[in-house]
Amino acid sequence: MEGGSAAMDSVVSPDEEAPLVATRLPNQAPRKHTRDVHILSCGFLLIFLAYGAAQNLETSVNTTGNLGTISLGILYVSFTIFSLGASLVVRALGSKNAVLLGTTGYWLFIAANLRPSWYTMIPASLYLGFASSIIWVGEGTYLTSTAWSHAKDSNLHEGTVIGSFNGEFWGFFASHQLVGNLISLAILQDDGSGTTSGTNLLFTVFLCSMTLGTILLCFLRKRDDKEGTASEDPSFSLYSYLKCQTNLVISPLFDIRMLLIIPLIAYSGLQQAYVWAEFTKEVVKPALGVRGVGGSMAVYGAFDAICSLAAGRLTSGLTSITWIVSGGAVLQGCVFLALLVRHSYSGVYTYVFPLLLASLLGIGDGVLNTQLNALIALLFKQNTEAAFAQLKVWQCGAIAAVFFLSPYISLQAMLVTMLAAVCVSFFTFLFLTLHVEKAFSHSA
Repeated sequence: MEGGSAAMDSVVSPDEEAPLVATRLPNQAPRKHTRDVHILSCGFLLIFLAYGAAQNLETSVNTTGNLGTISLGILYVSFTIFSLGASLVVRALGSKNAVLLGTTGYWLFIAANLRPSWYTMIPASLYLGFASSIIWVGEGTYLTSTAWSHAKDSNLHEGTVIGSFNGEFWGFFASHQLVGNLISLAILQDDGSGTTSGTNLLFTVFLCSMTLGTILLCFLRKRDDKEGTASEDPSFSLYSYLKCQTNLVISPLFDIRMLLIIPLIAYSGLQQAYVWAEFTKEVVKPALGVRGVGGSMAVYGAFDAICSLAAGRLTSGLTSITWIVSGGAVLQGCVFLALLVRHSYSGVYTYVFPLLLASLLGIGDGVLNTQLNALIALLFKQNTEAAFAQLKVWQCGAIAAVFFLSPYISLQAMLVTMLAAVCVSFFTFLFLTLHVEKAFSHSA
């Protein structure tokens, strides 16, 4: 009996010990994946709280020869052009290295603001356009690769994990306007002579924040995101890749649905650039001073982040997207109308008015950010990469146009243009959702 018992123990013991090893090993990989998402999110927050706040101040601080406005225009033209070939660079470097290289452009741009001139700002803006294109392609590739690995290791549905990881990342990212502009508000001081002190200290603090963010991103694990790419094909060549990329970018333009979404995409870029270039300079600065730019944009960022999270949770399909976009379009249209008659406000409303409008503009931006991405993912399931490429090209092109045109047209003309743009883009969007997509659904 004792021998039999010992024999049974020798058989049972390995089976009892095996689950202890098996349950420990699989759980380690998912923790590493979620750790990478935490690092990526925090790193981008530290980098973009500095860049976002600095961008808001460009047109108000670097006013000599419209240096701030022109440098931002050049930045977004560069961003538009380099976005067409950014995936080739990311493929060659790997997503982690592309993200790290991309951070150097933001660091250089902030450093140039310590000695702003045509010789420092223009080259920094050109390089930042390149850096921006690869950091965002690298971020998307890295986050998607992490989600796929986590879903595989944890035996979870890919869509659920991708949604969860993107929710965390964009939740952190949306808060950069709030944090960065609160720092601006705390450091900048308006002198009685109309000048602002503390700008060099502010940009130095921003450089420190970016440096910490870059160091944090160095702790990301490298990922094998080249698997299954065309570069593994022996017949792959640079010419064939560039030809493929060109076809990829152009093909959605032959789809009537994309043609009807483009006005809304372009408007989303226009309204962002209007806030950065015109709203801060022509509305906030005269009422609250340069220091008030940070406070108003903190309000803008807070409402943008809250609305992004809320709109994302409410999105369930084409009908919900239609209603949410309608609400955002009406709000922003009301803002432009109010600004056209803003001379009728006085007293305490002079100070409250910019903050109220900043909150409404933030709500509208949050709506457009979440719903455009959801709409494109919903309508272009077979060609998602090309559709998102169109999103960046038209957005950045519209942003660049505002920065180049704003020095040469009046605020009234800009407001009329924005009002016309929101109306045209909204009606083409409604035509898509009410008529064209119904036809696509019936034919499917």
